[in-house]
Amino acid sequence: MAHINAMHAAKNQTALYYSLSGIIATVALSYGSVPMYKMVCQQTGWGGQPVKAPSHGNTDLDPAERLIPVENASRLRITFGGSTSDVLPWKFTPQQREVRVLPGESALAFYKAKNKSDADIIGVATYSVTPAQVAPYFSKIQCFCFEEQRLNAGEEDMPVFFYIDPEFINDPNMKGIETIMLNYTFFKAKYDDNGKLTAVPLAS
Repeated sequence: MAHINAMHAAKNQTALYYSLSGIIATVALSYGSVPMYKMVCQQTGWGGQPVKAPSHGNTDLDPAERLIPVENASRLRITFGGSTSDVLPWKFTPQQREVRVLPGESALAFYKAKNKSDADIIGVATYSVTPAQVAPYFSKIQCFCFEEQRLNAGEEDMPVFFYIDPEFINDPNMKGIETIMLNYTFFKAKYDDNGKLTAVPLAS
């Protein structure tokens, strides 16, 4: 009987080790997947995130080769949205309601951020495109997303330079899409004790 109990104890201990290993691996993956997810989204447009220029995820090509307006295509209506987290005392709004562009035509839009507090505050923006399936064709040449923005008391203009890849018109899944929305959300951020920039938790 003692031998059987010892065997059961050993099996239970082994199962416990496997469970703990799985929990540790899951936690590690959850932390590591954040930058990985962001990188994948930026390169593929997965999750409604625009790809980073140059040229539709292909880093071997010059973005200028894609910036050829498709003159016989219909202009696309690009609208803009902006918001902030509850703990960030900023006012963040697009400076234009919309622009109309041809596929392959570059466009410049502006957002305005105003720090309503008396102290300097760091913010980090995330972004998405709607409809989400358009994201692989929405290429940003320059923007303020995923980068630290330290805003003094006052206002600051933030430009977004982008284009819709001309391959948009050749994708049957894009048929009927005439309006695209680009939305940004700013979150308050700070540096932790290790000097790493992290988001400030939302108000409960």
